[in-house]
Amino acid sequence: MRTLEEHRAAVLALVSPLPATRVPVAAALGLVLAQDVTALVDLPGFDNSAMDGYAVRASELAGASSENPVVLPVSGDIAAGDTTRHVLAAGHTMRIMTGAPLPEGCDAVVPVELTDGGSREVALFLDPDVGRHVRRRGEDITAGSVVLRAGTRLTPGHLAIAAAANVAELPVHPRPRVTVVSTGDELVAPGSTLAHGQIVDSNHVMLRALVEAAGAEVAAGVHLRDEVEAVRALVDAPPGSPDLVITSGGVSMGVYDTVKEVLSADGGVEFVKVAMRPGMPQGSGLLGAHRTPVITLPGNPVSSFASFHVFVLPVLRRLAGLDPDDDGSFEAEASVGWPTVAGKVELTRVTERAGRISPSGGQGSHVLGALAAATALAVVPADVEHVTAGSLVRCLPLLGQDRPRD
Repeated sequence: MRTLEEHRAAVLALVSPLPATRVPVAAALGLVLAQDVTALVDLPGFDNSAMDGYAVRASELAGASSENPVVLPVSGDIAAGDTTRHVLAAGHTMRIMTGAPLPEGCDAVVPVELTDGGSREVALFLDPDVGRHVRRRGEDITAGSVVLRAGTRLTPGHLAIAAAANVAELPVHPRPRVTVVSTGDELVAPGSTLAHGQIVDSNHVMLRALVEAAGAEVAAGVHLRDEVEAVRALVDAPPGSPDLVITSGGVSMGVYDTVKEVLSADGGVEFVKVAMRPGMPQGSGLLGAHRTPVITLPGNPVSSFASFHVFVLPVLRRLAGLDPDDDGSFEAEASVGWPTVAGKVELTRVTERAGRISPSGGQGSHVLGALAAATALAVVPADVEHVTAGSLVRCLPLLGQDRPRD
């Protein structure tokens, strides 16, 4: 029997980051940079005003105050977006707007609030230092400097700085494409009229949602009956030409576990038992001649859900160019105690609040109520036979769940 860590290492060994491609900066949200990005221009691109006010020569306002204003003629206006190269004549001022280019000869700006607001001549009440309310060219970023590092998952703020640095395209790892396969003759679509022995295929809905919540793309969704030829067709040509295939169901020891029978036939997929609860039966490998990575998950919804977080999610992170170990795990204090199974890592569905956790309900692998209420998985080591109240437990946040605020 494998440990959880051994199986995680085995599935991660199947993949490497997807080859980089270039996409328009506006289409890169959520993708991961494959290379450093450098600025193509200075930011700001020119000396400009930080305030609405008056462009001045600081030396000409020596001693100015509200009791002793300096009065200067106003020789013109400079609006934001003005591309004319203005010159500030000695003994004059110009009205200037926030973000407007400074005129030649200007070395300070007096805010309009520290003047009488005149348009032909103005009384100025400030004796400014050189550089007062002035934004100098390149003071934020200089052309050629690195503005974003490889491995960064791009947020709106990252895209803003890239665009401002005049970068039109970004080198990124593409979003992983995943084909989601549910198996079993007993499964029917949500909304169906259920015959005796049939169950709704909740796994398919859940796994598609988990793929998307992980930042990946669903390449195709497939329901396979327990038929050898249907599974062989999947091996030969997975729908959607995906980067990864995940299946649920048909991986245990049953007589009709067709997925296991077919996928293990050519030795490309290995089926093992993992010392964890829920989710002991697992499989992974490479499909057919095209060598598409596949991870096979148990059919019980809770087992499939927990297995996705500990095995599939790290694989998706690596494919996307992210560190699979940066999983957001955190420590929390158990507010109550609960029993576990010795010799297996226990993945307990828990709710967390103010740094304390408690089981979210019944923990059977078929119990969906506790799954819906959970906000994290408590990862209880295999050598712990009972979680005691007050002990610290490592937890994995659940995809799509915001951690509650204190």
